[in-house]
Amino acid sequence: ELENQLTAKSKTLDDLKQSLASNGGAEQTPEAQSLRLAELCEMKDSIANQVAQLKASMQSILEQWRVYDEIYAEVSLMTMRYLYCIEQCKPSGEEASLEALKKQVKTLQ
Repeated sequence: ELENQLTAKSKTLDDLKQSLASNGGAEQTPEAQSLRLAELCEMKDSIANQVAQLKASMQSILEQWRVYDEIYAEVSLMTMRYLYCIEQCKPSGEEASLEALKKQVKTLQ
């Protein structure tokens, strides 16, 4: 959106240049108009550079969030697996007798 607005403002600035060139500008001297126009062009270029830097930063941040989401999903899945394994490995209410352990081994297999 910023890039679109900047493009529109650049076109307006170009139109202003053409208008000043054709009209000569009655209310200001040509030197003052030229100086003001140069300032506007510098401001536009500065804003264009800032927008480009912002866009690069945002792309980097989006990539970092994408990586985070992938890793989070993987960790979440591993956590669920570990919780399931821990739940399955808990001894039942019985004492840890040899028979209970054999039964639990069969269950796990």
